[in-house]
Amino acid sequence: MKVTVEQDKCVAAGQCVATAPDVFDQRDEDGVVVLLAEDPPAELSEGVRYAAAVCPALAIHIEE
Repeated sequence: MKVTVEQDKCVAAGQCVATAPDVFDQRDEDGVVVLLAEDPPAELSEGVRYAAAVCPALAIHIEE
């Protein structure tokens, strides 16, 4: 699994961080998503998929 984010689309809702905190974080100054793990381990894949699904801006992309 490869994860990418579009920071310019992010609306700083924080759903990704709440769902997969080992993979996503937010910048302190504006709350925009920061990708911590481009290739997360398999045990985190369910949370990453859920984070992509609940992202209100559809800013998270997953390539299998």
